Amino acid sequence: MSVVPQASAAVILVTLTVSLQSAGMALLIHWARFQFASGIHKLTPLNGTALIIRFTSMIIRLHMVQIMLWTFFYRWRCFPSLESSFYFSTTSYSTVGYGDVVLPRMWRALGPVESVVGVLMCGLSASLLFAVVTRLVGRYETQYAAESTKPPLSL
Repeated sequence: MSVVPQASAAVILVTLTVSLQSAGMALLIHWARFQFASGIHKLTPLNGTALIIRFTSMIIRLHMVQIMLWTFFYRWRCFPSLESSFYFSTTSYSTVGYGDVVLPRMWRALGPVESVVGVLMCGLSASLLFAVVTRLVGRYETQYAAESTKPPLSL
């Protein structure tokens, strides 16, 4: 049996996944920079929390798009239903890998490839989220320092 179909599919799927992650992260960075530049100078804990929730939600949506990419390939080549394709892709991407649904022998190398890619993409997302939170903390510290050095109001 030839490994060419598996290798070709893996290269295409990994390339598309990394491209989606890169484009998504670029958009998220642009959005975050816009959020920091426009009116976040008076950042409250509630505003910061809302920003982190929106940012995290967008990251999760980005990962779901990537999972769906693999899902559609699995549905096309490996599984008879979209449900089993989605289930397998989600467990592989997240590295849970229950093993109750397995790929056909010809395609079985794709599961571990998707797992490695999923770990890397989640790592990139976590690092971007960390950068946003670090920026928020810096803004809070700057804002707090500026407020604490103001002279008290006199009556």
